[in-house]
Amino acid sequence: MACELNFGWTATIGEVVIGATKADGGTRRLSYRIGGGTTLPFMEDQAGSPSPLIALEICDYLPFWSPIAKNYCGDMTNSVSEWAKAADGTYGADLIRLYLTSTRQRNFSDIASLGKVVEDVLLASSLPLIIEGSNEPKIDSEVFQKCGEVAQGERLLLGTAEAGKYRSIAAAALAYNHSIIAQSPIDINLAKQLNILLKEIGVQRDHIVIDPYTGALGYGFEYSYSAMERIRFSALKGDSDLAMPMICSAPDSLTIKEVREAEPAVQDEMAIQWEFYTCLAAAAAGAEIVCVRHPGTIPLLRKAFADMKKPGAAAEVR
Repeated sequence: MACELNFGWTATIGEVVIGATKADGGTRRLSYRIGGGTTLPFMEDQAGSPSPLIALEICDYLPFWSPIAKNYCGDMTNSVSEWAKAADGTYGADLIRLYLTSTRQRNFSDIASLGKVVEDVLLASSLPLIIEGSNEPKIDSEVFQKCGEVAQGERLLLGTAEAGKYRSIAAAALAYNHSIIAQSPIDINLAKQLNILLKEIGVQRDHIVIDPYTGALGYGFEYSYSAMERIRFSALKGDSDLAMPMICSAPDSLTIKEVREAEPAVQDEMAIQWEFYTCLAAAAAGAEIVCVRHPGTIPLLRKAFADMKKPGAAAEVR
């Protein structure tokens, strides 16, 4: 017989809306309200609560992308529109996370082309969109302003704000009503500090999603898991500076030695399994969104989440 445990949790995780339907002034066919939890996922029978969302990561410039993901998806990766369309209609993702990897080219300056890329993805798919901008502080402001402007009204999730570079992304989010991914390097105190900095310049807590930074399983993920649990425990105990939803990505899962050096016949399966177990653990630690690069990981996660939410699936305490 299951019994209720009292962990001293009295607070609720804040909610963030991603995506805007026509009724909300956007063009997405659906939007998501993430957060709102009062405990960790899968701890008790919660058949009516939502499962973590799954985002498929794509990019606009292939040289900086995993060859395993590129090879699996094939020629569609040469067209970001076709890739986005497949993420929605073929692979069944909940969201699309677009990396503007073209900005990593030496002396990149074609900001206008980024606006066209974002427009194309929004036209190709009606899923809510996460955008990862530039890694170059010199062009951050222009990149985020262009993306924010082109997608005004769509309630994007923009990434990634860090302690040393958050003002440019915050300016775009504030100007065009988008939300922000706040990433800190596997440290609860740094996560809290960044959220405070964002709030001090006007970003509301219902526009912040925490990224605690995630390594691949076996390559530092255990530290990420601990940080995520500490963040969620503190939030549920009433720390409003940490009471935001979390997002996790595990791109290293497709590049670690075990996957990189696997025999070609099993390399895809190895990549999928490594990504799957990393994301599954992140979901168990409290991530509302998990991001994958291999489409084959999506159905495995979908089934696992459904199985873990079935009545009686949670462990009973006797």
